[in-house]
Amino acid sequence: MIGMSMLRTGARGRFRITAPTPGPRAAHPASTRRTGRCSFVLLLLLTLLGTPTLATASAPTTHAAPSALSVPAAAPSAGAGSADARWGDRRLDEVSFLTTHNAFTNYEDSRWSSANQSESVRAQLDNGVRGLSLDTHWYERSTWLCVISFGSDCYPSDVYLCHGECKTFAGATYALPRQSFHGTMQTVVDFLATHPQEVVTVFLEDYVGADQLRNSLSRVRGLSELLFRPDAWNVRQQGWPKVADLVTAGKRLLIFSDRPDREHLGVMYDRSWTVSNYWSLGDMGNDLACVTRWPDVPLDRQEPGFRRLFTMSHHRNVPTVLTAALDNGAKLRNRIAERCRPAAGGRDPNFVSVDFHRLSDNSGHSPASIVAELNARP
Repeated sequence: MIGMSMLRTGARGRFRITAPTPGPRAAHPASTRRTGRCSFVLLLLLTLLGTPTLATASAPTTHAAPSALSVPAAAPSAGAGSADARWGDRRLDEVSFLTTHNAFTNYEDSRWSSANQSESVRAQLDNGVRGLSLDTHWYERSTWLCVISFGSDCYPSDVYLCHGECKTFAGATYALPRQSFHGTMQTVVDFLATHPQEVVTVFLEDYVGADQLRNSLSRVRGLSELLFRPDAWNVRQQGWPKVADLVTAGKRLLIFSDRPDREHLGVMYDRSWTVSNYWSLGDMGNDLACVTRWPDVPLDRQEPGFRRLFTMSHHRNVPTVLTAALDNGAKLRNRIAERCRPAAGGRDPNFVSVDFHRLSDNSGHSPASIVAELNARP
C-alpha cells in the first residue's frame, strides 16, 4: 500500500525544480562592482586557458559508503555450512532476485527530476535488492559546463551513469552530482564485503568501449576477487553452480552487458547467457504479454546441459510512483503466474525488475514478497 509520506517524497523529487536562491541585494560602490566584474572575467580567462583554477576542481565522491571504504573485498569469512544453511542446494538458475530498473536514477544519489527509484543504490541493496540495471556512457570533460555551472560541473572525462547523452538535459539525461560508474560499482563491492552471504548481479545498458569499461572497473577496489567468471566454472558444460558454492568461493558478483566484446573482462554478454522478455508494459501498463526481447532467443530456449538465466522486466515507458504502485502488486504476481512462467516453459524468472521497488497496491503483495514467494516454491 502506498504510504502518504512516500507519495509526497516522490512527487517533490519528481517535479521540483531547484535553482540557486539569490541573496539580498545590497548597495555597493561602483568600484566594488568593477572589481567583481574584473574578477569574474579573469576567472573565465584562466579557465579557458586551461589553468587548474576550475579544471582541477575535485568532483564529489559518488556513492561509496564511507564506513565500508576500508573493508577489503576478500573471500567471505562465512564457511560452507552457513552458505548451505542460507541457500540450500539451489543452483543460480533456481533462485529469484529482486532487481531495480535504472537503479541509478533515484532521488538520493543525485538530483534527478525523472527517477525510477526513490532510494540510493546503497539503500536499495540494504533493503533487499540484489539486481541493479545501470546505463554506462562516456562523458568528455567540458570546460564550458564547468564555467556556466560556476564550478559545480567540473568533472573529468570518465564513464558515468547517464540516461542518454551526458551533456543534454540536467536532471533528465544526466544529473549532478555526476555518478561515476566505478564509484557506484565500489558501492556494490563494499556492500558485498560486509554481507558475505549475498550475491549481486549488475546489468549494463552499455554505451562505452571495452577499454573504457576495463579502465573504470580496474579502479574498483576488491572487484576482481568477487567477480564470477562463467568460463572458469565451465557453466556451458556443467550448468550454473549452486549459490552456496559461489558464496563459499567468494565469487558473488555477476556483471552482464548488452555488448558482446567484453567477456575477456569477466562481463557476460546477456544474449549469450540469459533470456529476457520485452522490457515495457506500454504507456498504459496494459501490455502484459510476456514475449521475448530478442526474436532469436525465445524465452523457453533449451540448450543441452545448460539453462539460461531468465530476466523479467515489469515497468512502463515513463515511471511514476502512482503507476509503479498499480503495477507492482497483484498485477506483477499474476503476470508471472499466468503469462511469463508459461512463456518460459514453466520456469520462474531469476531476476524480477521493477520501478520504485518499495511501492505496491493494497493487495498485500509487493515485489519483495513476490520474489520471496518464488524462492519458497519447490
